[in-house]
Amino acid sequence: MGKRKRILFIINPISGGKKKRGFEKRVMEDLDLALYDPEFVLTGHIGHANELATKAVADGVEVVVAVGGDGTINEIASALNGTDTILGIIPEGSGNGLALYLGIPLNERAAVKRLNRFEHMTIDSGVINGLFFFNMAGIGFDASVSDRFANDSLRGPIGYLKAVLTEISTYKPKQYVLDIDGDRFEREAFMISVANSPQYGNNAYVAPQASVTDGLLDVCIVHKFPLYTIPMMVFHLFNKTADQSEYVEIIPGRRIHIERTYIGSVHVDGEPKAMGKVLDIAVNPSTLTILC
Repeated sequence: MGKRKRILFIINPISGGKKKRGFEKRVMEDLDLALYDPEFVLTGHIGHANELATKAVADGVEVVVAVGGDGTINEIASALNGTDTILGIIPEGSGNGLALYLGIPLNERAAVKRLNRFEHMTIDSGVINGLFFFNMAGIGFDASVSDRFANDSLRGPIGYLKAVLTEISTYKPKQYVLDIDGDRFEREAFMISVANSPQYGNNAYVAPQASVTDGLLDVCIVHKFPLYTIPMMVFHLFNKTADQSEYVEIIPGRRIHIERTYIGSVHVDGEPKAMGKVLDIAVNPSTLTILC
């Protein structure tokens, strides 16, 4: 029998509004303890998961599992990116975009059992003004929604929907100049999503053709659209047909430069980050190994 692999579970106790009490006990019931030697740690503040994962890499931990949402996954994956340490995911967030795309079960026990297969793949990462993203980054309307959602006490899909409905009635499209692999585009856009994976979360597919293994990012430009078309736009999102909407333009690229007329939030894997008027974005092929 080979040496057991060290596996560290980094648990965000408040992600997705879900209580994690008893998580450790449940893991010990379902994890293959002949394969893994588990350790557990709770995060206490924003940025803590990144610190813990960075230390785990330095200590030679083979697998680090993010127990949380896309923000927790981003912090941990950013520390693991470009190393030999493998990421595991137990999705406990509001959207769970990357986990849903990779087919990781949303059921906690099933997700833990999935780790026992030790099947993994290596995915691309994106970088925007020095910050890594693995699922999606965006500006415009969705960044405003992320900002509002982050400051609201109501978590989960209901909280997110509330943020969308509050923001959509007042949000005005903005002017952008984009350079995608040397081609210039001037657009008035409601929002621009830069997608590594196809979906935001909750099975809302903004860039249906995107792939985490193609060495490309999909720039999804949502043009100004009349409010009466919102039901149709929502239908496209959940039917994986956003690319068929007349108000959506998708341009794949490796290096993307965006200039905007304002300083404000950019969402990076769903978390709002303050950035300036100029955004430099690139794809880094095959940098992160994930159990899936």
